[in-house]
Amino acid sequence: MIRTFLNSESLMQSHGYDSKEHLGAVKCPLYQTSTFAFKSAEEGKSFFELAYGLREPKPGEEQKMIYSRLNHPNLDLIEKRLAALEKCDDAAFFASGMAAISAVMFAWLSPGDLLLYGAPVYGGTDHLINHVLPLYGINIVRFTANDSLDAIIKRVEEHYPGKTPSVIFIEVPGNPVNSLIDIEMCSLMAEKYDKLGKRPVLVVDNTFLGPVYQKPLEKGADISLYSATKFIGGHSDLIAGACAGSFEKIAELKHLRTFFGSTLDSHTCWLVSRSLETLHIRVKQQVENAIKVSRFLKNEPKIQRVYYPGLLEDDHPQREIYNRQCLSPGSMIAFEIKGGEEEAFRFLNNLQLFKIAVSLGSTESLAEHPATMTHVDVAHDDRVLYGITDQLIRLSIGLENSDDLINDIRQALERAIPD
Repeated sequence: MIRTFLNSESLMQSHGYDSKEHLGAVKCPLYQTSTFAFKSAEEGKSFFELAYGLREPKPGEEQKMIYSRLNHPNLDLIEKRLAALEKCDDAAFFASGMAAISAVMFAWLSPGDLLLYGAPVYGGTDHLINHVLPLYGINIVRFTANDSLDAIIKRVEEHYPGKTPSVIFIEVPGNPVNSLIDIEMCSLMAEKYDKLGKRPVLVVDNTFLGPVYQKPLEKGADISLYSATKFIGGHSDLIAGACAGSFEKIAELKHLRTFFGSTLDSHTCWLVSRSLETLHIRVKQQVENAIKVSRFLKNEPKIQRVYYPGLLEDDHPQREIYNRQCLSPGSMIAFEIKGGEEEAFRFLNNLQLFKIAVSLGSTESLAEHPATMTHVDVAHDDRVLYGITDQLIRLSIGLENSDDLINDIRQALERAIPD
């Protein structure tokens, strides 16, 4: 059958699934099985040869089902749909966002290699980079959104003369203050290193805006990475991670995933397939709500600073990056309340509609204190550098009525900082 629709909203309802092959079931069934039977011993041999890379696939041949640690129908479906969203060759889902991040690190970093990363990043990622990878002999160089291309290359040369990064890892927008690192600049940097003999793998954690409102692969990234727990899952009822990219790069990750045992289980995959069907309409409403909330915060005298891409002034140095790179400001907002930790905690404790919780991107609105929660393990001096202060609060805007969200913030501010 010829598909006459190509828009991603439509693809999320039907791509990769034919009900005729599943007893007419409109939705993909849950395949709750650990193993799959072969039609013959010869077929089993063929499947294993392909799974272990002992032969090249024949034209049009895909990896068949063997064992659910390798692949299974529910996994295959959501990987095809994420690849369709990203307009790329393939995708790989993992048991968590950190499993996906760990996979890209161990796939392309060996002892003695150099990781170049843009900060800030999620607290768990920061811990992996600064406390775990050095145990394996990985060298680390950091930069921020304020650094130019030339300054970054100069820093690498000063710390590790003659060394080329094996991986460039960035998170855009940066968690929690929505800093914007230029993906195209990082791609250009990878090309410059390529001319020196080795091209780094450019990995972009696209959790805050993607896969609807930012397209890293179109800007030169090799891997678009997600905590699929967040917007892709979107209901605070699953844990998952994902990567999207070329057949070659994703094949490397899937090979590693098989032996790390971090493949996403069938039930969670089934939940992800449900979530992908409503992704576009969910994130659209969340952004509409966030824009209204951000405007309220900007004009609230008890707030001293708001970090939200939609509020960037025309002359702000990151505005040009936002215009070129982001299709929406997203639904993550950070702001500094006047005062310190005491006022921030009083604000959080007086919220009624927002839930005090980490994570983000779900249907319900969440609020947290990064300095003592998600980023508590980040070194104090680094938190200061990134703007993760004691008065900083991060909001994840959900699907509630925007007026109710604003009223909840207003009453909590009145209790936190009485007039």
